[in-house]
Amino acid sequence: MTGLIILIVIVALVFLYVISTYNSLVNLRNKVNDQWSQVDVVLKNRNDLIPNVVETVKGYAKHEKDTLNAVVEARNKAVSATTSEDEIKASNEVSQALGRLFALAENYPDLKANQNFMDLQGNLKEIEEKIRFSRQFYNDSVLTYKNKIEMFPSNIVAKIFGFKPYAFFEATDEERKNVQVKF
Repeated sequence: MTGLIILIVIVALVFLYVISTYNSLVNLRNKVNDQWSQVDVVLKNRNDLIPNVVETVKGYAKHEKDTLNAVVEARNKAVSATTSEDEIKASNEVSQALGRLFALAENYPDLKANQNFMDLQGNLKEIEEKIRFSRQFYNDSVLTYKNKIEMFPSNIVAKIFGFKPYAFFEATDEERKNVQVKF
């Protein structure tokens, strides 16, 4: 009789642990999804601004079609991305293309003096800052979730219920390169 009571208590404790761990994993997964939504909103804001920037630059830098096309192509990839991994990759491409576009603007004093361009550039700079913060929060959420699904004993519950890891937002090889400063 005592053995049966001990067995029931052990089974009940294991059952409560599984329920608690499952709920914790769901909570963390939902937090990752929420943080991704925050990143997605800011990326959409940036993608909505890009056509205005391109149109403004077109008027001043007519012979810089390659750079403008690269920005438009990168934006189109970002808009049509269907998975978070694709959107992360496309977002990095947009950042690189915008960097080249703003570097190009340095060669056009009239463009740099254009108030519309300056406003758009300021808005994009602000959005890029929001993207950095959103990525940081997203990566923090992914790390917490990933730790939970990989650490023992919660990894057992995660495996049983099919919890999968999410991709981190990571710097591209281009972004990791040292900046060349020439005078």
